[in-house]
Amino acid sequence: MTPEPDRRIQPVTASRSQLWSRLQSLIHEREDQVFLVLSLLIGALAGLTVVAFIVLTERLGMRLYPVGSPAWRRIAMPVGGSLAMGYLLYRYFPDARGSGVPQTKAALYARDGYISLRTVLGKFGCTAATLASGIPLGREGPSVQVGAGIASILGRKLGLRPEKVKALIPVGAAAAIAAAFNTPMAAVVFALEEVVGDMHAPVLGSVVLASATSWAVLRLLLGNNPLFQVPQYELVHPLEFGIYAVLGIAGGFLSVAFTKLLLFMRKRFLLLPRSTRWWHPVVGGVLVGLMGWFVPQVLGVGYSYVGLALDGTMALKLMVLLIVLKLFAITTCYASGNAGGIFGPSLFLGAMLGGAIGTVAHHWLPTYTASPGAYALVGMGALFAGIVRAPMTSVLMIFEMTRDYAVIVPLMIANLASLFISTRFQKEPIYEALAQQDGIHLPSHKTREELVQRTVQQIMRGVPETLPAQLSVQFASEQARTSEFHSWIVEDEGSVVGVLTRDTLERALADGKAEEKLVSLFDTLDFPHAHADHPVHLVLERMSKLHIDILPVVNRANIHKLEGVVTLRDVLDSYGVDTVGSA
Repeated sequence: MTPEPDRRIQPVTASRSQLWSRLQSLIHEREDQVFLVLSLLIGALAGLTVVAFIVLTERLGMRLYPVGSPAWRRIAMPVGGSLAMGYLLYRYFPDARGSGVPQTKAALYARDGYISLRTVLGKFGCTAATLASGIPLGREGPSVQVGAGIASILGRKLGLRPEKVKALIPVGAAAAIAAAFNTPMAAVVFALEEVVGDMHAPVLGSVVLASATSWAVLRLLLGNNPLFQVPQYELVHPLEFGIYAVLGIAGGFLSVAFTKLLLFMRKRFLLLPRSTRWWHPVVGGVLVGLMGWFVPQVLGVGYSYVGLALDGTMALKLMVLLIVLKLFAITTCYASGNAGGIFGPSLFLGAMLGGAIGTVAHHWLPTYTASPGAYALVGMGALFAGIVRAPMTSVLMIFEMTRDYAVIVPLMIANLASLFISTRFQKEPIYEALAQQDGIHLPSHKTREELVQRTVQQIMRGVPETLPAQLSVQFASEQARTSEFHSWIVEDEGSVVGVLTRDTLERALADGKAEEKLVSLFDTLDFPHAHADHPVHLVLERMSKLHIDILPVVNRANIHKLEGVVTLRDVLDSYGVDTVGSA
């Protein structure tokens, strides 16, 4: 006989379901109050996470390559750490590479606030291990993604609407920055200035609440210890304003060099085959290890050496040497795919640059200038403003570190000069450029204004035909003869890599490339495309400019993900133009 099912389980299951339904109903009824309570919880959890981040990276670093350890460990640790973490990032946590700020903005604008638990865990673990092994990147950018990820997970688990989940992203980001830098006011401004892009965002109250809570948790667990022990600022003579302006100009050019070098190197790595990406990070590890063999100060983000520069006790030659070595070490490590941010490195470079300029100025004009430490402090703000392009955050951050209002004017002068130079010679901000390289196209203010017009989504359709990237030029040419189009989308393992025209095929055949693969015809990460929220007229302009009759419609969060296509016939039909006889 078949045993009867245990009916005692059913009432328990039913009661849990009813309880969850009531909870969901209560959350929807009191969504605003729940949002504020959730902001407090996010702030506390983000603060605890950042504290764990700080303790773990510092203690691991002290054990892996302690002061006075054999020189071989300064090579073995960065190489071994970057190789191991490179494999984990490639195999298990592909979204945990890099800084975390572009990915956080992508979650806000293109993914309905979605950040997975796997990404949060991978970002925390891989970044902590990478930084502890001596890779000279920062923990602040990754903390932003982890904090935003905590907010995203909690919001989704509670069943909040997508709009509310998205609104929690800057809340988590601000909480993380407040604890990472011990600067709650600067964290609020950064979340609104950089992540949201709107200083008047309606989430301001929740951002402030989470930032204050996270900061309180940090102070409760680690004490009232600032990130840096900064000297008391003093303006000795008005002549110093001119020197601070020179520091800002130098900071602007260093910011441009940093950004352009990083983007150039990263593009080279991204153009390599995807299957090789697991070992890319070790390139940065090897370079850092070799530098660390001769100059141990290159290892790690180097906050202790920033402290020496702020105290004015670091030698001029060492500061100049570290500017050069760290510039190449940081850009190579980031470009090769290691997990870590550029917040900390920008502060390090700024401190070394400011300390060097301050040392020279104080040597030649001792009675007219402050100690070199004051210039190192202002240099930190100037580099942060030039690289990250968040001048208001920079001013507030340095002010909170010093608690001295007198530093504001020199800092504003240096920041203004640095920002002017960096925007003049590097038009695109670094986070937007990094997002573009990752295939993440965030909507600009102009794009958001055009959303009300006729969009691509209204006329796009399924993909009629594509060409595999591994197809030979000869075989592709034979297939093209029977096609109704004059251009085709080329895919590599389901990812779009380019748009091929009939003219390009014919030139390749004429150049004797008949047996080469189609993928060899593309030498850039970018290709003609449209997004579903683009206006239709933009598609027509791009087709006309490039002489193509088909355009792939790709995802904003992943430029290589094909969502559909738009043909010239579709565009003309949308405008009511007779297309009889057209291809």
